[in-house]
Amino acid sequence: MVKLSSEFDVICPCCGTAQTIDSDLKRIVGHRPPERGNKPELDQAERILAKEAARREALFQQSVSDEKTRGAALSKRFEEALKQAQQEPITRPDRDFDLD
Repeated sequence: MVKLSSEFDVICPCCGTAQTIDSDLKRIVGHRPPERGNKPELDQAERILAKEAARREALFQQSVSDEKTRGAALSKRFEEALKQAQQEPITRPDRDFDLD
C-alpha cells in the first residue's frame, strides 16, 4: 500500500489497532487490527472441535435430565398448592353493589 505524504499511522491505545489517517481529508483511510497472540494452530483444530462437541453434549445431557425431573417438580408444587388451597377457608368475594 502506497502512503501519501498527508497520511500517517496512529496506534489506538485502547485496542491496539493501527489506523492510517489522512490529514488532508481529516479522516481515517485505513486500519489494521492488532495481531492476536493466542491464535490456535491448525493442528490443534481437531482437539478444539472435540472439546467443544463434548461441552455441547454435556449441556444437552444436563437439559435432558432437567426436563426429566421437571414433571416431578411441577407435580410436587401442584400438590402443595392444592393442599394449601384446601386449608384456606372459602369466602364469598365482595361485589361493589353488595356494599351499598
